[in-house]
Amino acid sequence: MLREDLKITDPVAKKKLIDRLARIEGQLRGIQDMITHQEPCGQIAQQMAAARQALNKVFSELIADELSAVEQSAGKISPEVHDRLIGIVKILSKFS
Repeated sequence: MLREDLKITDPVAKKKLIDRLARIEGQLRGIQDMITHQEPCGQIAQQMAAARQALNKVFSELIADELSAVEQSAGKISPEVHDRLIGIVKILSKFS
């Protein structure tokens, strides 16, 4: 079940995500300019792919930050659970 009450409360994590999103916003504005100025489609597609990858990275950081917050709020957890959480974060980072 999806928990919709989860929130980003760590100010450092929040700033990091907002800063990354601001950079992506700049990338998207640049892509709009490229389209307006009729740049070659290959170059536009390359920039779109880069922006999409950057957004995927922000998504994986969001999930990693939430997993970290859950781990911290859970108190003492077993090394096995900790290792599994780290593994999930690594998979997200690698494949998103």
